[in-house]
Amino acid sequence: MNRLSIGDLAAKAGVPTSTIRYYERSGLVSPASRSEANYRLYDQEAVDRLRFIRAAQSAGLTLADIKSLLEYRDGIAAPCREVRLLIEHRLVLVEEKMKEFRHVQRVLKSYLSVCKQSDQEDPCQVLDQLDPDHPAQGE
Repeated sequence: MNRLSIGDLAAKAGVPTSTIRYYERSGLVSPASRSEANYRLYDQEAVDRLRFIRAAQSAGLTLADIKSLLEYRDGIAAPCREVRLLIEHRLVLVEEKMKEFRHVQRVLKSYLSVCKQSDQEDPCQVLDQLDPDHPAQGE
């Protein structure tokens, strides 16, 4: 069986070696064996796991979510109900974040509008709006 060094694994999976080491410390990836010089050696399973992790991350899943999914994947049978619940939970959190981002977007647009209406040389009214202890102009 072909064994890969950490550098070869990183190149094949498209991730930095530091990411592989981090995933090892997190228990997501393990070397298949060690060389006589005690270097980590990996196999195709490590490449597949890294690609799975990256795909799950790009779908918005956290490393904790991914660890659970890998445990299901590595088990005898993947409990679809558990995977569905995990995804539903993550989706609720994403929807909450999107709501927060929409609020931030509205606030930033209103600040930008204030800036565009002001003379470029005037003191910035946005700074006053952001400072709760700063008295409003004209008081």
